[in-house]
Amino acid sequence: MILVDVILPLAVGSTYTYRWPAGSPMNPQLGMRVLVPFGKKKIHTGILYRWHTEQEEADRTFEYKEIYCLLDSYPILTPTQLKLWEWIADYYMCTLGEVMKAALPTALKPESETRVFLEPDFIAAGPLPRTQQQLLDMLTDGKPHSIEEITRSLDVRSVLPHINTLLEMGAISVEEHVSDRYVPKTEHRISLAPDFPDAKLGPRQQELLRFFLGLGEESISRTELIRQSGCSLAIVKGLVEKGIFVDTTVGVDRLQEEGKTAEAHPLSPAQQTAYDEISASFLTHNTTLLHGVTSSGKTEVYIRLIEEQLRAGKQVLYLVPEIALTTQLTDRLRRVFGEKLGVYHSKFSDQERVEIYKNILFHKKYEVVIGVRSSLFLPFDRLGLIIIDEEHDASYKQQDPAPRYHARSAGIILAGLHGAKTLLGTATPALETYYNACSGKFGLVRLTERYRGLSLPEIHLIDLQRQYHRKEMYGHFSDPLHDRIREELQRDKQVIIFQNRRGYSNYMECKQCAYVPKCVNCDVSLTEHKFSHTLVCHYCGYTIPVPGVCPACHQADTMADRGFGTERIEDEVKQFFPEAKAGRMDLDTTRTKNGHKRLIRQFAEKQINVLIGTQMVTKGLHFDDVSLVAVLRADALLNQPDFRAYERAYQMLEQVAGRAGRKPDENGRIGQVVIQTTDPQNPIFGFVRSHDYEGFYRAQLRERELFRYPPFYRIIGITLRHH
Repeated sequence: MILVDVILPLAVGSTYTYRWPAGSPMNPQLGMRVLVPFGKKKIHTGILYRWHTEQEEADRTFEYKEIYCLLDSYPILTPTQLKLWEWIADYYMCTLGEVMKAALPTALKPESETRVFLEPDFIAAGPLPRTQQQLLDMLTDGKPHSIEEITRSLDVRSVLPHINTLLEMGAISVEEHVSDRYVPKTEHRISLAPDFPDAKLGPRQQELLRFFLGLGEESISRTELIRQSGCSLAIVKGLVEKGIFVDTTVGVDRLQEEGKTAEAHPLSPAQQTAYDEISASFLTHNTTLLHGVTSSGKTEVYIRLIEEQLRAGKQVLYLVPEIALTTQLTDRLRRVFGEKLGVYHSKFSDQERVEIYKNILFHKKYEVVIGVRSSLFLPFDRLGLIIIDEEHDASYKQQDPAPRYHARSAGIILAGLHGAKTLLGTATPALETYYNACSGKFGLVRLTERYRGLSLPEIHLIDLQRQYHRKEMYGHFSDPLHDRIREELQRDKQVIIFQNRRGYSNYMECKQCAYVPKCVNCDVSLTEHKFSHTLVCHYCGYTIPVPGVCPACHQADTMADRGFGTERIEDEVKQFFPEAKAGRMDLDTTRTKNGHKRLIRQFAEKQINVLIGTQMVTKGLHFDDVSLVAVLRADALLNQPDFRAYERAYQMLEQVAGRAGRKPDENGRIGQVVIQTTDPQNPIFGFVRSHDYEGFYRAQLRERELFRYPPFYRIIGITLRHH
């Protein structure tokens, strides 16, 4: 009897042991996928993790469940990936199953689905409740239906009690069904038969045959042939039936990339110095920090380092914190690396993610992968360099669900497992990272001047209390900011407005009884979204219509807006600057696969000249004509219940300020940044105005040591939850 431990994609405390089927012809290897029974009826996909020794087998006396089948003819998990999984499970105190669930695309983890059938001989003893009768009516088509389909059709909160009742009555039966979620993409290709017969052809068939011969191609996609020739599918099929054409079904990539490449831009003297220093640092340090000011051209340095790795036959992983960053960066890197570049993030469909995963596993293409934190779990085997751009960003930390890993820490470990190097790059390093660099644990390279010698933007502080007192406000725009926006628009320049809150207002409150609508799940106030006329919980997605009557005191027209978000600012821009072409970049406008790409392209082509956005607009984006950046209420960044609040505020303000003045102005003007605040004397704004990261770092470090915070101490958060 052969016993194996299997990792299951569940939050269970350990692996589970199964019996290998006797006489199975397959030769299983660790890292392959298997289908296994779990519980009374469920079927899950697991990963072969460990073989048992003969002594371990002899010590067991109970009956083992048998593995149903092997899904793969090759391991889909490399030994290095498995070591990373084990480190994450151990360090972040979660299970291997939770790591597996996060690491593999959903289509690689098929699990059983409960399907419901109607018992044809069932006769009800009397009238049934409405929902149960509707369920039986739905099953009369003779087809099996999943629980999800039934729930959607009947529009009830839970169908399980009704299904259990009908099961007890013998009206229905259920079974568990497993289907492969990954379906390869195929296309029909038309080619000329090698020995086609002398058949009689109609005029349209003759015309299509002449068109095909004129193409001079061995084969062409059937869809493309129909599009180019203007013929119908019936004509193509007619030629196939007569033996003139051969119709072949072939597998194709879902992701088609341009193969054209161009030379990288030459490095400036400052960039060349940084490149040389990084190369020297890698001789003595496995991890190096590149501290370069905004618009200093860090990406060009990364490109040279990537080219060096590719020449050595190595792979490169380029991590970015947000999907929005991949859009501009992908275009830039693809011009240099062409088809060698792959992109991996959650906006791709599950089928596309499986194709990227398998392309890397089988070394088909993608020597360079750019992606967000989940890219760490791809099956690299020749990794030479990991670049973690904007390494300070909080988006690298997975909060929920488990594994609650930090991609920066996990990336450094992954590089170590491969014997690779890690480069951390940012204009505003995390305090812990900079401390490690200054103490010699990491290498440190500085890039202190902007590309082409441009000046850093000029920072202006506006005292909001004074502006409100003098009644010098246009909605949420102070008088000076209003004038500056109008001036830049008249100069045909572009403006970015940063408000780190989406929606129309932060919450709604009854003017009569002070009632605030809250989420029934999270007990937090609901955010108003005017466009959809709903109140939404930004934690769990719970949604209700905006109430016309207060639910507490039942008074009409008493619900008032409190606070403001990006939707409201977009309305005010259209009101105060009717000539402006405004666009909004937040989670609501970028939910679709190409939402980021569309907005960035429109802003780059000046179809939008005022871009309002949340923190998505603060990171790494490059636009030549942005001359003014506005921060509407900086206090919201400072007043957070977190010891890192000032650090995050400094990073966000410095990053968003860096979007201004990234191209030489014809009049020699430098970029302008206007920050509105009720506390202009706060020392953070002094550091931002002078772009003094070193001063900010020293001040924060003194506080961290005094109050026993990282990097001098470690902190663990313990959360207890119960129904």
